[in-house]
Amino acid sequence: MASDSARLDTLRRIAAQRPQDPFPRYGLAMELRRIGELEQATQAFAELEASAPDYVPQYLMHGQVLVGLGRKEDARQVMERGKVAAAKKGDAHASSELASALAELEE
Repeated sequence: MASDSARLDTLRRIAAQRPQDPFPRYGLAMELRRIGELEQATQAFAELEASAPDYVPQYLMHGQVLVGLGRKEDARQVMERGKVAAAKKGDAHASSELASALAELEE
């Protein structure tokens, strides 16, 4: 199995080679999340949202990272934007997941 740094280097290289494809950027953000680099993951998710705001899967994951950092208001804002993006794409499943996550933030 590749080391975390080798895996990150590979993901960064693929994301740089395919700047119009949101999936490699999402993979990079998720890998940063997996290894506990939450601040870097948040930055990667923010860059992904800026370049591909219609890539719906990012919003829930980004929100969860922000919750992990204790930034609930930022998480709420990201998830609200995700609900709008999901509605535009007609993605009822993602919209439902985001609504549930938002409800948990209110508890």
